[in-house]
Amino acid sequence: MKYNEILQELRKDRALTQTELAKILNTTQRTISNWESGRNEPPYDFLIKYAKYFNVSTDYILGLTKEDRPYWIKNQLNITGKNKIHNIEMK
Repeated sequence: MKYNEILQELRKDRALTQTELAKILNTTQRTISNWESGRNEPPYDFLIKYAKYFNVSTDYILGLTKEDRPYWIKNQLNITGKNKIHNIEMK
């Protein structure tokens, strides 16, 4: 799968319109449309925003792995199952 298809799939899985997602990410619907169609590529800061909002890794968005869970989440769980993750703010 290409990154633009993954971006679209993430949005649709949450039942969001492009306009709704644009408001969440502080951009425009046209920008979201251009990214999802593959006309433009999102800058890295928006890849990070996508990853944080959808709780996936940037590697997943870029199609480098099929593992959607972020690497940092997997590594912050200890073997007793206690979660060390603190609330992460999306800026």
